[in-house]
Amino acid sequence: MRQEDIVRQGLYGLVMALAAGLSVGFFTVTPVEGQAPATVTTWGGCPAEVAKFHPCALEKAKTFTPPRTVDDHPDLQGYWRRPVGSNIWDIEEHPNYGPMDWPAAKSLIVDPPDGKIPYQPWAARLGRRNGEHHTKYIDPNGRCFQAGVPRDTLISPVGQLVQPAGQPYILWHIEEAHAYRIIFTDGRPPLGNDLKLWEGHSVGRWEGNTLVVTTTNLNGKTWFDLAGNFASDATRVVERWTLIEANTIHYQATIDDPKIFTRPWTIAYPQLREMTKDFRILEEACHEGERDWEHIRSQGYRMFPGVTPPN
Repeated sequence: MRQEDIVRQGLYGLVMALAAGLSVGFFTVTPVEGQAPATVTTWGGCPAEVAKFHPCALEKAKTFTPPRTVDDHPDLQGYWRRPVGSNIWDIEEHPNYGPMDWPAAKSLIVDPPDGKIPYQPWAARLGRRNGEHHTKYIDPNGRCFQAGVPRDTLISPVGQLVQPAGQPYILWHIEEAHAYRIIFTDGRPPLGNDLKLWEGHSVGRWEGNTLVVTTTNLNGKTWFDLAGNFASDATRVVERWTLIEANTIHYQATIDDPKIFTRPWTIAYPQLREMTKDFRILEEACHEGERDWEHIRSQGYRMFPGVTPPN
């Protein structure tokens, strides 16, 4: 391997670690998506494999009565961890590979059934681990930009849901890069099409015991994972957050972007309650501590500008 290729690969591995916002030590203990640690075979009473967890969780949600807030809504408050660590590298099924030697994992995609992102043909060659994105761009999260939706539930090891009493919003605090979302619950209309945001504009409503969040106005400059899977600024994401037992949320998100995909598609996985006494999320100084961009840029990488579909 040429010296410049070795340097490029090393820098690429470094920025992947920065983008994940995790230390190398954490990777060694992160549960592999779909497999979980050897001593864990279930999540919330459902099989610890997304393809089996998803239908099981849908059934459990029908009979579980969640606790209520003072506003008489399901109480989703608390700190939540995603146990699907390897899929921050690639949300599709993948073998053991990558600059950080990521473990193999099954797909987070539950629809379509083949677990593949339904790209339009022109778009399929751009994303994914062997696509053009990896030869030109770094993950936007590597420069501490916000991760977008639904990646903000996946990129950070832990987040916090807060439902302030009497207020028309829910807060989603994300440990990664000090990010956060305000999910408005007062039925306000969407923003105009000209305003684009890293985290988009989220409006939530209660559908039975499920918090349904519709996010629009995303800027199209984020990826779904470190593999370079992407969408455009026309993306509309509908998330569903449902308690299936006291300490497990069934999370699913349907992504619709007619500019990039042939059909809407859905990911799903659990969020598990963090129950460590006096636990708090870290104040992760991602932007303040970032020192590698100039070196990475010198190797020919650029910031991902988003994608303009062909006419």
